[in-house]
Amino acid sequence: MNNMIEVRGLSKTFTLHQQHGVVLNVLRELNFHVRAGECLVLHGRSGAGKSTLLRTLYGNYLPAGGSIRIRHNEDMLEMVGAEPRQTLEVRRQTLGYVSQFLRVIPRVACLDVVMEPALARGWAKAEAEARAKRLLSRLNIPERLWQLAPGTFSGGEQQRVNIARGFMVTWPLMLLDEPTASLDEANRQVVLELIGEAKAAGAALIGIFHDRAAREAVADRYLDMTPAEGLLDKELAHVG
Repeated sequence: MNNMIEVRGLSKTFTLHQQHGVVLNVLRELNFHVRAGECLVLHGRSGAGKSTLLRTLYGNYLPAGGSIRIRHNEDMLEMVGAEPRQTLEVRRQTLGYVSQFLRVIPRVACLDVVMEPALARGWAKAEAEARAKRLLSRLNIPERLWQLAPGTFSGGEQQRVNIARGFMVTWPLMLLDEPTASLDEANRQVVLELIGEAKAAGAALIGIFHDRAAREAVADRYLDMTPAEGLLDKELAHVG
């Protein structure tokens, strides 16, 4: 099997120091894998730990236990306990993350924000700029905004800039945290097309989609995040 990510026994806890040290077990013994060209959709109510899982996979949160193995340069690399330089290299070449919010340096132009992942990989500026412009046009960001800082944009415009940046380069593995939230129908459809194109190119995707139509459009399998005793090797049957 051409697994792009393999997760075994993954746990994550949070200690509430201002609440007498109460420990919250957010993720418990999660087991799953995702293959190239496949989209695994995280399923469960709000608060089930879906966004926490994505942040843990990306390395923003330190797991309490378990294993996260990602295929990087044809080798399966253990990310739990990896050196910071290894994590940064995986983020630069292998693991893309489209979060719910755009976080950028103030006063950097929209076009430069979108181009950054390609430039970090050594693309020529002209090639990166052409790709960025195509994505911004496709996501209906007016050309008059391209040289302005995204911090001045509306929430919906910032979200679309974030999506353009996330799809700027080809990622073998992508994490998607509500990429279609708050978008109108036309832009939602563009995002679903971008996801479909990424799958067709061989990307493995793990995503959160609260919109049912979006879930059904992209999901190959679901991972049930519903809290339950003994959780969490609950992968639902293939969709379609």
